[in-house]
Amino acid sequence: MNQYQSLQIFKADFFKALAHPMRIHILEVLSKGSRTVNELQAILGSEGSAVSQQLAVLRNKNVVYGTKEGTSVVYSLRDPSIKELLDVAKQIFDNHLVDAISLLEDIRKEN
Repeated sequence: MNQYQSLQIFKADFFKALAHPMRIHILEVLSKGSRTVNELQAILGSEGSAVSQQLAVLRNKNVVYGTKEGTSVVYSLRDPSIKELLDVAKQIFDNHLVDAISLLEDIRKEN
């Protein structure tokens, strides 16, 4: 396998790790600062097992890491660039939304 193929596999695995709404929400919360599982549960309004399960996926893909502090584990983004990636994804969403609104306005004008 060459370096280009390795990079493509890394990217595919990375995006698979992001391919869940709760994982995206976790990353958005962590982009504002480190949190414990209990804090994430409260913010997400979700039960601990679901949050822990999604954190495990993110941890296994090296997207987040946990640091033991007393009896709690505090989770953080492994790379602060993830925040920029989430911002770019939101901008792409906003651009698509603007295009859809423009299309709807054009359709209304035709009718």
